[in-house]
Amino acid sequence: MVGRPSACPDDGGGPAVDAAPDFPRFTRAFYTARMSIHQSVLELIGDTPIIKAQRLDTGVCELYLKLESQNPGGSIKDRIGLSMIEAAEKAGKIRPGDTLVEGTAGNTGIGLALVAQQKGYKLILVVPDKMSREKIFNLKAMGAQVVLTRSDVAKGHPDYYQDLAERLARETPGAYFINQFGNPDNPAAHEFVTGPEILAQMSDVGGLDAIVFGCGSSGTMTGLSRFFAKQSPNTELILADPVGSILEEYINRGTLSDKSASWMVEGIGEDFLPPISDFTRVKKAYAISDKESFLTARELLEKEGILGGSSTGTLLAAALKYCREQTTPKKVLTLVCDTGNKYLSKMYNDFWMLDNGFLARQPTGDLRDLILRPFSQRDTVVVGPNDLLVTAYQRMKLYDVSQLPVMDGDNIVGIVDESDVLLHVYGDESRFRDPVSTAMVSKLDKIDVRSPIESLLPVFDRGHVAIVVDGEKFIGLITRIDLLNYLRRRVQ
Repeated sequence: MVGRPSACPDDGGGPAVDAAPDFPRFTRAFYTARMSIHQSVLELIGDTPIIKAQRLDTGVCELYLKLESQNPGGSIKDRIGLSMIEAAEKAGKIRPGDTLVEGTAGNTGIGLALVAQQKGYKLILVVPDKMSREKIFNLKAMGAQVVLTRSDVAKGHPDYYQDLAERLARETPGAYFINQFGNPDNPAAHEFVTGPEILAQMSDVGGLDAIVFGCGSSGTMTGLSRFFAKQSPNTELILADPVGSILEEYINRGTLSDKSASWMVEGIGEDFLPPISDFTRVKKAYAISDKESFLTARELLEKEGILGGSSTGTLLAAALKYCREQTTPKKVLTLVCDTGNKYLSKMYNDFWMLDNGFLARQPTGDLRDLILRPFSQRDTVVVGPNDLLVTAYQRMKLYDVSQLPVMDGDNIVGIVDESDVLLHVYGDESRFRDPVSTAMVSKLDKIDVRSPIESLLPVFDRGHVAIVVDGEKFIGLITRIDLLNYLRRRVQ
């Protein structure tokens, strides 16, 4: 049995680092970290660790992962949040109590909110509506005012998030527009802090041959490229870009398209060249699909135990492609840009992945192909006839569903939806304590699993959900959105 060293700082004795060789985990660095007292969460920004990948297929190369997810706000954008606000303070452009405005894909907003909260600024953030709920909840919980806008419009449209943010800043008395896409203090954070940090850490393993990064505002790419050009000019710079962005074509073919498509990865990829961007030293770019990004991020968690976000999947997929193309060993580094905790409802949610066609079940050729939560796999959220209505209500809220099959063992005996519960309890809230059987619908509209898809339409027209059975065996439910998702997947 392994216990504590005989003398630890907590015990009031002297340092036990050198006195306990049989406790290799208790190193001087461990005690230094434990004994450090910080005055602000802002002091925790930067100095993020690097991990060497052990279980990913990296070909002849060594791949290193810099965990920017370990910043206090959970992403690399904490660095520029601090840099841009402190530079504006030093220039006399803002002072505590002022209102800051920015357009953000989410992580820059969290970095800004972290700094604004600590320094006493008000913050208005314009966020595209494709952003994960976790990011939006995080921003609001930190006191930021969040303005959602469309994610299906390009720069120049009045609802484009950057243009809308700039307009709000002009229209808000005394507001200061951060403007990460045109702010030189964005790349400066990486040129003078992140870059030196990486090179110092990689010196322990003999240097760095290539670094793979993404580009959103272009601050990371521009700052790192400037630093490595001066301090390590032989380090190759590689861009990871979502399919649909214009940057991969610009780097690899030198053409600048005026057309872009949509992508679901958050925080990187662009439909224009940001004013602060400098691509001159980027050697090559890889276009990575949403599906490959999400699956690669999930592989990172499965194999290395690192929970990264969607852009991390893009960067890692590109880094792995680069590594596998090499014929001589190289030391390659990429960034875990942010934590996957912000994407638990999306790319780490199997049902969301299935809905969007990024995961697939074996096709059956019948209505089972439309059922998101098969009962046979115990994925269906159910309730029993003797359960209380309050239990049914809580399950609907927890799993974000509007109806529940009422199951007596493996037999479906009814269905209860929001309307059934509402009509039963309205006027007498104590009826939430009644059993589900008192409010459920027991006359069921069942459809055989081998029925054609067209048979669903009359059921939906009656305002019902389709109850799919194989004989007397309950298979699962099909809703309108399940049919819509199925039809959309067929054209992908």
